[in-house]
Amino acid sequence: MNVTIDRGGCIGCGQCAAACPAVFDMAEDGLAQVVRQPEADETALAQAAADGCPVAVIHVR
Repeated sequence: MNVTIDRGGCIGCGQCAAACPAVFDMAEDGLAQVVRQPEADETALAQAAADGCPVAVIHVR
């Protein structure tokens, strides 16, 4: 699984960081960032964060 964020479209709601803090965090500029790729046991949480993104800028491949 490879997770990326299109930070140009991020609105900084923080939903992803709340859903999967091991993978997502809020950067100093207030936008979400991927801090590391998910471990095998975190893939469902990372996918849920992507699915819950209100602006659909989290991409999971």
